[in-house]
Amino acid sequence: MTAQPNGQPLLQLNNIEVIYDKVILVLKGLSLEVHKGQIVALLGANGAGKTTTLKAISGLLKPERGEVTDGSILYDGEPIQNRYPEEIVRKGIFQVMEGRRIFEHLTVEENLLVGAYTRRDRHNIRRDLEMVYHYFPRLKERRHQIAGYLSGGEQQMLAIGRALMARPRLMLLDEPSLGLAPLLVREIFDIIQRINKEQGTTILLVEQNAHIALQIADYAYIMENGRVVLDGTPEVLRENPDVREFYLGLTEVGQRKSYREVKHYKRRKRWLT
Repeated sequence: MTAQPNGQPLLQLNNIEVIYDKVILVLKGLSLEVHKGQIVALLGANGAGKTTTLKAISGLLKPERGEVTDGSILYDGEPIQNRYPEEIVRKGIFQVMEGRRIFEHLTVEENLLVGAYTRRDRHNIRRDLEMVYHYFPRLKERRHQIAGYLSGGEQQMLAIGRALMARPRLMLLDEPSLGLAPLLVREIFDIIQRINKEQGTTILLVEQNAHIALQIADYAYIMENGRVVLDGTPEVLRENPDVREFYLGLTEVGQRKSYREVKHYKRRKRWLT
């Protein structure tokens, strides 16, 4: 496997296990690293444990009767596993949930201001509101509109903008492309990349669209059944025949395979070691 950069990572998961309802083992000794300033992609099929990984980091397991039962989650070298979500947000970690969880009865601007509720530097909030509008001009046009009437793409922009209002050092993005048209997906991923470069925001990205995730990521992990089975730079992973066939849908001669052909694959034996 290709190594991550040297130095202490901003986020480090060391052999963590997550259990729901005290009996259902979901994450099974999962380890990964995210270094400051990176975009790291977490890829895998439905049910691989990607969303559970994000919730373990952000403290959102408890409402679903889940807990980290083994291993450690270190943020800036400090253990944060099983802490309360508000404490983790104050430390600089903010999760953008799958499915665009916005407050539909509030206006666009009210939703954005909710993202800043943990901040103590109230005098900078208006400035950051303009920063969000700079990245998402459509939100500025609709700032007085009730958020529930926005399109799906605009709601995804709002969810990311609300996260930016918390001034996170680490943003956890869960399936930002879900349910969006390809052109809109490209637009949102371009903005995610700009936020990373211009604001220095570190990003851990869960995404099923491996093509676009590998276009913007610095490093990527592939999960299956609660474990990391492969990791490396996008360049290395794109050349891996397993990744090309099972996640990018390409044969070794570059031809695209149908989902019906790909979905019933048996992993090559070396993935099991």
